[in-house]
Amino acid sequence: MQTEKVVDHIVNWLKNYAMNARVNGFVIGISGGIDSAVTSSLCAKTGLEVLCIEMPIHQAASHVSRAQEHITHLKSRYSNVRATRVDLTPVFEEFKTEVSLDGTQTTVDMALANTRARLRMTALYYHAGLLGMLVAGTGNKVEDFGVGFYTKYGDGGVDLSPIADLLKSEVYKIGEYLEVPESIMKAAPSDGLFGDARSDEDQIGASYPELEWAMEMKDQGQTEDDFEGRQKQVFQIFMRYNRSNTHKMIPIPICEIPKNLK
Repeated sequence: MQTEKVVDHIVNWLKNYAMNARVNGFVIGISGGIDSAVTSSLCAKTGLEVLCIEMPIHQAASHVSRAQEHITHLKSRYSNVRATRVDLTPVFEEFKTEVSLDGTQTTVDMALANTRARLRMTALYYHAGLLGMLVAGTGNKVEDFGVGFYTKYGDGGVDLSPIADLLKSEVYKIGEYLEVPESIMKAAPSDGLFGDARSDEDQIGASYPELEWAMEMKDQGQTEDDFEGRQKQVFQIFMRYNRSNTHKMIPIPICEIPKNLK
């Protein structure tokens, strides 16, 4: 990958999109992970206004410290970057008092995890509306179009996706080029939706390099019968997520009414 040229391409794309949309800049949720660090850095390089928002909900201390480190680092390098903190923990706790928590522990935990992401999306769009900005997404290609590892109308609810055509390994290369803090570069990827430090690999059962391999194999038309051992296991994991999350990756289905019925 021609990293410098890719960075310039994304920065120019962001700048042109914002200017054509006649907006002031970008709002980005900062999680302490590599994807939001790279996305916010790319947005900062446009020279347009950038608002970084930290939105903790019972967040793991390591996630909070990395997010704050990145924001401080970014502000020191770019005068067009501002930051704010919106503590959504009280909102989340109040929400839980108003809804039913009946169900298995697994289903309740997952529903609440997705609720965290949707509360953050609401906060991002609130600020974007106030400031005349666009919400920049932080999903990469493996998450967005491989395993669908994001929350529909949560972190998937954005105006534009600067890094969605980049594999996770490519995001890391850009992160290194953009001098993202070392603590973030070395941290295990995590969605931060459960209030602890569990990683994406803990949840999915496969690492991003493994998922990138499986995604490539699928694109080549391979099936699970073509593999054995760990490779077969990884390919099965990838396909299970890919199939179950297809609804996230396609436009909302519309029931089209035949003309003769109208």
